[in-house]
Amino acid sequence: MHDLYAFVRGPLAWAAFALFFGGCLFRLIQLLVLVHRKERFIYSYMSWKYGLRSILHWITPFAAVNMRKNRVLTVVTFAFHLGLILTPVFLLSHVLLWEESWGLSWWSLPDAVADGLTVVVIACCGYFLVRRLTRPEVRYVTSASDFVILALVAAPFVTGFLAYHQWVAYETMFILHILSGEILLAVIPFTRLVHMLFAPLTRAYMGSEFGGVRHARDW
Repeated sequence: MHDLYAFVRGPLAWAAFALFFGGCLFRLIQLLVLVHRKERFIYSYMSWKYGLRSILHWITPFAAVNMRKNRVLTVVTFAFHLGLILTPVFLLSHVLLWEESWGLSWWSLPDAVADGLTVVVIACCGYFLVRRLTRPEVRYVTSASDFVILALVAAPFVTGFLAYHQWVAYETMFILHILSGEILLAVIPFTRLVHMLFAPLTRAYMGSEFGGVRHARDW
């Protein structure tokens, strides 16, 4: 078990980070090359003003018309992304790990808050699963890969929650937590999860087109 832990925390962690950063860089360069070759006209109307205006509106709860029409989905989506970002970055054990490995340290969440956010993320994943299974318009565009991605996102939070509370075989859950986190990190650039990288760019493009060309709002 100790050897497995050393492998997961060592070489496998380096491989996961390399795939994440290398994959993100590759996808970004790939996108820029594609735009340069086929849609170079985009550069002529890209606008910081309209791009940032669009991004700010779409990251503000209920600022867009579609958000106000689907209030439950909006609340769940924002709560999900909030927990998804804050928990891994500001979890005390993760911060301590960065400090031990790289000498970097920052503010961390109280354990109770991090625990609550973990439960929120797991509950939101459950909501997304039920929604994909029960809403006809969502089920129609759902494929097997969507369920796999949902499982990959939920796994680090489920295993981390179980490891923290030591309800089930602590050592096994702890290793599964690290492993699932590394798998999730590694696949981000090569799945739909890459929207975390592309979403701001897409939003800036849409905002620039609507604001600078159509003279209309995109929300």
